[in-house]
Amino acid sequence: LVRFPIVEPDYGHTKLRLSEQGLEAIRRIENPIAIVGVIGPYRSGKSFLLNQLLSLSCDKGFGVGHMRDTKTKGIWIWGKPVEMDVDGTKVSVLYLDTEGFESVGKSNVYDDRIFALATVLSSVLIYNLPETVREADISRLSFAVEIAEEFYGRVKGEEIAFEPAKLLWLIQRDFLQGKSVQQMVNEALQRVPNDNGNKYIDEVNQIRDSLAVMGNNSTAFSLPQPHLQRTKLCDMDDKELEPLYVTRREQLKQVVGSIIKPKFVQGKTLNGKEFVSFLQQILEALNKGEIPSTGSLVEIFNKAILERCLKVYKEKLEGLRLPVPVEKLQQIHEVANGEAKLLFDKQHFGKHHAVQSILKLEDEITKVYKNFLLANEYQSSKLCEARFSECEDQMDHLQVLKLPSMAKFNAGFFYCNRTFVMECVGPAKERYDHRMSKMLLKSRALFIKEYNNKLFNWLVTFALVMVVLGRFVIKFFLLEIAAWVMFIFLETYTRMFWSAESLYYNPAWHIIVSSWETIVYSPLLDLDRWAIPIALLLLFWLFYWRCFARRKRGSRSVLPLYKNSHKNSSRPRSD
Repeated sequence: LVRFPIVEPDYGHTKLRLSEQGLEAIRRIENPIAIVGVIGPYRSGKSFLLNQLLSLSCDKGFGVGHMRDTKTKGIWIWGKPVEMDVDGTKVSVLYLDTEGFESVGKSNVYDDRIFALATVLSSVLIYNLPETVREADISRLSFAVEIAEEFYGRVKGEEIAFEPAKLLWLIQRDFLQGKSVQQMVNEALQRVPNDNGNKYIDEVNQIRDSLAVMGNNSTAFSLPQPHLQRTKLCDMDDKELEPLYVTRREQLKQVVGSIIKPKFVQGKTLNGKEFVSFLQQILEALNKGEIPSTGSLVEIFNKAILERCLKVYKEKLEGLRLPVPVEKLQQIHEVANGEAKLLFDKQHFGKHHAVQSILKLEDEITKVYKNFLLANEYQSSKLCEARFSECEDQMDHLQVLKLPSMAKFNAGFFYCNRTFVMECVGPAKERYDHRMSKMLLKSRALFIKEYNNKLFNWLVTFALVMVVLGRFVIKFFLLEIAAWVMFIFLETYTRMFWSAESLYYNPAWHIIVSSWETIVYSPLLDLDRWAIPIALLLLFWLFYWRCFARRKRGSRSVLPLYKNSHKNSSRPRSD
């Protein structure tokens, strides 16, 4: 059996579903595929026509029914493709048989879905009509017209959504009354006067106008009746059929073969697997709403383009190293948004129904932009928090200097503030600027308060150390006296005559502070860092001088040192 269903009606006979049996046969095809589809009213001889085109008898080809409901349900294919050479390319041609229109027990929506699917899938669409072209037959082409208006000729570079099928009007009629079949079709496509403003006539006239414009995409052909006894056609061979019919049938085969082209979808031909994937997409779009719409097809074909445009937008924004200032992110967003929309405008499919795709693109770009705003906010907060914590730790460290230095605190203060201003960027900067200012001002006020107290205590300690050195180590009398004077002054006079506040604002205190700052901190020497090594070196030098240097040079000194007078005294010891 090489006749398979690929699409079947659902239980309610309103929508369509795929049939794996037929799809598996298609998947095995490796060549580019072309489709010849036949549509028309039920019991109009579509299946018999396909058998004739395939040179098959009724018992070997498509099933033919007489005097009962439509034989074909859904869409069937002849599973053995006909191999043809089209413009130097080997093409596998598949023939589609569709369920007839206006049969019993079906809705008009179901007929529309069958017609729409055949229109989209086919490379050549044979519209099989008995006797003449009725107004209802033209009305049925509304979907084909919409598809043609949306996609036909919409070429951007090498991108083509899909070319609408070549429409072949096949009129089965014995006598044309002196007219060619093309004249007959052209007359049927002329506008009908509508003085009363009938809405239905107006819609059909619009279809007529569109079909007239599409004249280069359609052709007409007449085929006489094969025999008067239509119910016995399957039992007859070519010798029993009307000679004129046999001649015209062979001519029809040549016409169909001359207009067959492989199915192009978005710039490339389809093999079996790709065609099945394409069919699945189209069927999903046609089943999407209550009625099949061209807009749903446009969305399907624009889906890949939307993804490319969105990728262009994302890549532009992902090139940023977050965090960045909000103004810069907004600027890059506007540039990327413009590039994405320009790309969509160049490549999108659909002239009238692309609005939904544009809105969807805008919606997706908005979502991505909001995500980048959130990511920028997070990265900005993370970076500013890190810099704020570093500055806070640095200010805490400066509060506990062993040798307090206002110059060192100011250097650290300005460095920290400058680093924060340079490195903290993004939407969180304003919030952290406020926190930073408060923290720095608080640290400065606390340092100044503790600075004067620590300096006073260090001076008292320094005076006592000098007393000890002058008395016991160096034994320099003037140094000891000066140290005692300094200690007494700090501990008595300042407490008796100056308050702590007045002391710190006294010019003498400013001189002391300036001297202290010069000694403790400079760009070349940070005494707070080197205090211990320097103190150890001084102790070592004093020890060396006290123990070795004085012995070598004697006890002579130009300084008024302490002297042992007992060695030269002649008085007897009282003890």
